[in-house]
Amino acid sequence: MIQAIIFDLDGTLVQTEKLKALSYARAAVQLCPYHLQENDVIEAFKDVVGLSRRTVAMALVDRFDLAEKALSKMAEFGVGTAWQAYVQLRLNLYEEMLADPDVICRYQWPHNMTLLQTARRVCPYVGLATMSYCVQVQRVLRILELDTTFDFVASRDDVEHGKPDPEIYHLVADELGVTPAECLVIEDSPTGVQAALAAGMTVLAVSTPFTRKRLHGSGLLPEARIVDEPERVAAVAAEIVRLS
Repeated sequence: MIQAIIFDLDGTLVQTEKLKALSYARAAVQLCPYHLQENDVIEAFKDVVGLSRRTVAMALVDRFDLAEKALSKMAEFGVGTAWQAYVQLRLNLYEEMLADPDVICRYQWPHNMTLLQTARRVCPYVGLATMSYCVQVQRVLRILELDTTFDFVASRDDVEHGKPDPEIYHLVADELGVTPAECLVIEDSPTGVQAALAAGMTVLAVSTPFTRKRLHGSGLLPEARIVDEPERVAAVAAEIVRLS
């Protein structure tokens, strides 16, 4: 029987992939204002979402020929490569977005937020397992008035290995005092799904425009456990809980 529902944060409760895509796009346009459109970079980001920051940055630098412009920013940021300079420029923009409460509230996922509130009422334990760092997590939870919602919150600061390693999900289960088999995880990306499955947990994937293609192509979950229509999330989750 499901005793704990564990939520991911980035992409699941908040549309951070969209914000990250925007930050990469705006950084690229700042470097090459006369040659690039934000939408082109956002579309390209969909091909690399969920991969490491280095991989994403290098892919976009190569695809949009940003190296020469980024090289001119290396001294400003104290870094040694073009992709690192691009990342620093993008991180400044991303931090500005996260610092704006209106942006966070505007980019939450209503269907998963509703599921979270339902889980809080009907499930013994509710946890959060995110690869964001603690400072960012606490800021987002405070803005969304979720700072007292979870029985345990695990962030990137709490583990040695990030997703797809299962460490963070094992940590949450241990702290909640439940077994992995008693946990339902709500994730949005193949990397997160892989981590939860490796931890021995039941997984429901709620896709986004940035993760839908890769989720369905990953073969990690049966199609019935991947939800593309937001209005179906609550019903599918309820069915999983009943069948457990």
